Amino acid sequence: MQIHPLSKNFFLPFLLGLSIVVSSCSTNRKINRFVSNQVGDQVVADQFTGLLIIDASNRDTIYSQNAKRLFTPASNQKLFTLYAALKTLPEKLPALKYQYEGDLLYILGTGYPATLHPFFQDSTAIHFLKEQSGTILTRQNLEEPYWAPGWAWEDFDRGYMPEKTALPIYGNVLRLQQSSQGLEILPRIFKDSIVVTEGKRRRDLTRNRFYIKGNIPDTLHVPLRLDFDLQLSLWGEATGKELNQGADPSGEDFLVLEGIPTDSLLRRMMQQSDNFLAEQTFLMVSSTLGDELSFEIARDYILKEHLASLPQKGRWVDASGLSRYNLTSPESLVYLLNRMYREVPRQRLFGLLAQGGADGTLKDYFRDEAGPYIFGKTGTLSNNHSLSGYLLCKSGKTVIFSFMNNHYIQPTRLIRDRMQRVLNWVREHY
Repeated sequence: MQIHPLSKNFFLPFLLGLSIVVSSCSTNRKINRFVSNQVGDQVVADQFTGLLIIDASNRDTIYSQNAKRLFTPASNQKLFTLYAALKTLPEKLPALKYQYEGDLLYILGTGYPATLHPFFQDSTAIHFLKEQSGTILTRQNLEEPYWAPGWAWEDFDRGYMPEKTALPIYGNVLRLQQSSQGLEILPRIFKDSIVVTEGKRRRDLTRNRFYIKGNIPDTLHVPLRLDFDLQLSLWGEATGKELNQGADPSGEDFLVLEGIPTDSLLRRMMQQSDNFLAEQTFLMVSSTLGDELSFEIARDYILKEHLASLPQKGRWVDASGLSRYNLTSPESLVYLLNRMYREVPRQRLFGLLAQGGADGTLKDYFRDEAGPYIFGKTGTLSNNHSLSGYLLCKSGKTVIFSFMNNHYIQPTRLIRDRMQRVLNWVREHY
C-alpha cells in the first residue's frame, strides 16, 4: 500500500510528538518512583514532608506531595521579602528621609540597616548629617514591637536576632573583636558595660550590660537593647551632632537620601540568611509606601497588589522566618519562585540567591565540576529544614522546586543528605 505524500507530512510530526510525550511520561514515572521511595524511607517516617517540582519552561508538574499543605518555612520566608523588595525598592536604598524648613532639618528613619553595619560600613547618612549646621529634629516612626510575634525570647542575646528599629546603626549590635591591640568594642560608649564571667548569657534581658568569657572568638556580635533615646545618642556620637525629638515639618514631601545599591544588601540577606537585614528590608519597603514604618502595612500591600493569586494564603508574620507562627506551602513558594523567574532577569535573580558550593548556606552542597547547579534559599529551625529554588538539570532544563520538612527528630544532616539525593537524581534524569 502506498502512503500519500500528505499523509507522510501529517504522520511524521504526529509520531515525533507522540514519542516526546511518551518519553516525558516515562521520565516522570521514573522520577515519581524514585522520589516516592526516598520520601517514604524509614528515616523520614516520623516527619511531615512536602515537595513540589515543576518544569520552569512550561510549568508542568514533575512531582507533587503535600504541595498544598502548610509548613513552617523558617528562612524560606525570606523569599517573600526578596520579592517584596524587588517589586518596590529603587536601585539604591533609601538611607534617610529629610526635609528643610528654615534652619531646621527634619529627618525620618527608613529602616536602612547599612549605616556603620559590621559588613557594609556605610557612612552616607553619617556624612550627610555631619555637614548640617542647623538643628536636627526627628521622631519615632516605628510603632511596632522590636521583635515580631513568635520569636524565641531566649535568643535575645544571640547575634542572629537584633531588634528592629527605624534608625539602625552599627547593625544594632555590640561588636567585640580581638586584635593585636586587644579587645575592640563598638559602639565605644559600652566599653564600661562589659563584665568578664563564665555565665551562659551574653547580655541582660532588659538592659545593655554584657557578659563575655575570658576567651572570645575573633568577632562576637551581641544585640543591643535599643529605645529611641539610645538610638539618637548613638547617632549623635557617630555624627558629632545632637539629634532632637520633634514633630513633622509643615511641608508634605520628604526628600530621600540614597544609600548603597539595593542588590548588594539583598545578596547578603539571601546568601547569608541574615535575619536583621530581612526585617529592616521590609521596613524599607514600608518606607516607600508612606512615612510610618509598618511590617503589616507593607505585607498587606504586597499581598494585595502583587500576590493576590497566591495559592495558599498561609500566615505571614515576619520578614526573616524567625517566627514559628509563619505558615506557607510548597505550592505557594513555587508560585513565588515562578513569578520571580519570569519577572526578574535570570542572571540577576540567580546572583542574589544562595548558590550550591559557594559561600553561604549552600556552600557544602549542590556543586560539581561545571559549577553550582542549585540557586535558592534554605530555611532551618529546630526540627525544621527546607530548601526552595531552581535546579539546573544536565539536560539543560531548569526546574523550580520547594522541598519542606517539618517535625523531624533526626539530625538535620540526615534530612539534608536525603534532599540532596532526591534533587541530584532529578538533575541526572530530567
